[in-house]
Amino acid sequence: MFERFFEIQKEIHQLLFSWIPFSFGDILYLLLGIYILYLIITSFKKKKRKSLFKLLILVNIFYFLYQIFWGMLYFQKPIIEKLPEKEITLEKKKELALKYLEKCKQTRAVVTEDKYGVFQISDINKIKTEILSQQTKLPSFISSKTATEINSLKPSLFDGVMSFTGILGYYNPFTSEAQYNPQLPSSYIPFTLAHESSHQLGFAREQEANFIGYLIGIQSSNPELKYSAEYFTLKSLLNSIVYEDEKFVENVISDFSSGMKRDRAYEKQFAAKHQGFLNAFFSFTNNLFLKSNQQEGSVTYSYFIDLLIRYEN
Repeated sequence: MFERFFEIQKEIHQLLFSWIPFSFGDILYLLLGIYILYLIITSFKKKKRKSLFKLLILVNIFYFLYQIFWGMLYFQKPIIEKLPEKEITLEKKKELALKYLEKCKQTRAVVTEDKYGVFQISDINKIKTEILSQQTKLPSFISSKTATEINSLKPSLFDGVMSFTGILGYYNPFTSEAQYNPQLPSSYIPFTLAHESSHQLGFAREQEANFIGYLIGIQSSNPELKYSAEYFTLKSLLNSIVYEDEKFVENVISDFSSGMKRDRAYEKQFAAKHQGFLNAFFSFTNNLFLKSNQQEGSVTYSYFIDLLIRYEN
């Protein structure tokens, strides 16, 4: 029932907000934040005691709408129940890591570079169009959700702040917009768009959105989207292997193509430049949010890897 309701409200929201050239959801959150701050401040004044009452009403309305528009989707049937059972072994993860290393090398050789030899997106709009097209080609046994032809993938107005929080993108359930950080290295952006578009489809769990993003990107004819998806998959596999066989991971990284090594160096440079209190704070709060919604923590890749191996083997 809630999945059907989600489809209806998403269609209405996208008709209302997708045509706006900027992120209306960001403006909505900004105004809401200012109003909440005003109510908090005035609630300490004797003559404004009813501000606290207004604040409690606002929080309850916000939480209720969030659950109706989005929260209930966390309880839909997990994707893993739609895939055959497979034993998840270190050897299988290594086998896939080597497979995606070769895929990345091949795709990386045909993408555009900037003057420093780092991967650079040539046309973001082509990637967005390709993502919408690939949504219609998802395996029917995994997704029966209705793909949209409406492009509501938008750069966030808070990109500067997002760079210091570790947030790559987010889905706004109140406007059905998918926001992304345009300041990210190009290697991140196409897969981030595919991931957030998976939320637009109605996949609430983060690692399931990663898996749908993987399906969207891996079969794409757009090399930029394909490379970003393959590179994300490779990095996820290596992250899941490193605590069991660090030497294997080091060997795979040393075997990166020269272009991949430049992309990795730029990603590390970007991360180092934007480390700080906000990054640690948002990582902690996001971890709590994910766990409160029956999900693994933000730094855990095991569920995505389980889905990947069950699908690939």
